[in-house]
Amino acid sequence: MNDPTRREFLGATVLSSSALQSCGDRAGAVPAPVMPRRSFEASYLRLERSGELERRARELQAVYASCRLCPRRCGVNRAKGEKGVCSSTDRAKVFSAHPHFGEERPLVGRGGSGTIFFSHCNLLCVFCQNWEINHRGDGAYASDEQIGRLMTDLQERGCHNINLVTPTHVLPNIVAGLRTAIRRGLTVPLVYNCGGYEPAEIIRLLDGIVDIYLPDFKYAEGAMAEKYSSGARDYPEAAAAAIQEMHRQVGELVVDEQGVALRGLMIRHLVLPSNIAGTDKFVKFVAEKLGPSTYVNIMAQYRPEYKAKGIPELSRRLTNAEYQQALRWAREAGLTRLDRG
Repeated sequence: MNDPTRREFLGATVLSSSALQSCGDRAGAVPAPVMPRRSFEASYLRLERSGELERRARELQAVYASCRLCPRRCGVNRAKGEKGVCSSTDRAKVFSAHPHFGEERPLVGRGGSGTIFFSHCNLLCVFCQNWEINHRGDGAYASDEQIGRLMTDLQERGCHNINLVTPTHVLPNIVAGLRTAIRRGLTVPLVYNCGGYEPAEIIRLLDGIVDIYLPDFKYAEGAMAEKYSSGARDYPEAAAAAIQEMHRQVGELVVDEQGVALRGLMIRHLVLPSNIAGTDKFVKFVAEKLGPSTYVNIMAQYRPEYKAKGIPELSRRLTNAEYQQALRWAREAGLTRLDRG
């Protein structure tokens, strides 16, 4: 989104104590900017009216001929059925679509977050908590039009947003489906819920399409990413660049009068045993590069899944002492909008 539009959006926001109640009372967070819902319009609607969304959809579809949707840049021709690391062609696979009440509170509200779980993944962590979906590829193929219908069906069920889970490798299908959803009346915010392993140039193509970015920041050290995520040694650099671009586009989290998210950046960080994720370095990156009032969810729910059960350093749950240390690092870095998941 260009700077004048962003200033116009932020100019409509005010500070309210209701945001404190819904955006971080579990961590004593500072109040969040609030925008009246009646003043909100999903960014993608403006792009569709201008014709720019159609152009972006074509540009993204062309990427399938030599895939570079993620930093692995496999270069395979997915339009001809070739598969790279993510094991996907140019057909999207969906595992499930439903209102989700286990996401961060600003996403859930009263009606839930309208999650669409896409099968396969570009990162493939050895401790994947959803390995049946991301590694094994459980799910069913869905056309672009069907994806659009899933979006509007979730809106009709009262969901506050459309939450695209693991979207990176099927982004062209999602944007094409979004155009179908717009024609069917979609108006709620679009959430890009990703693993953080994104090329900044692809994220730039989402400027004005995505309202809420929800990336993970999994590793602060390349050696850990290489070891535990299929050789993705460049993960820290790729994630840092992508998340900074996300922040440039949407800024800090803004909510409505009920504390429900409308726009902005929300970062997830899963604390791993023995600080394998580099939590101390991660929180410093956020504070220094994005700002201390960036919404961050420091998550404690790690459990040894998939191959992690056979890896000694990952074969146990997090201890309370390790999690409390992670929170101390976050507070010492100066972060003020902490969620504790």
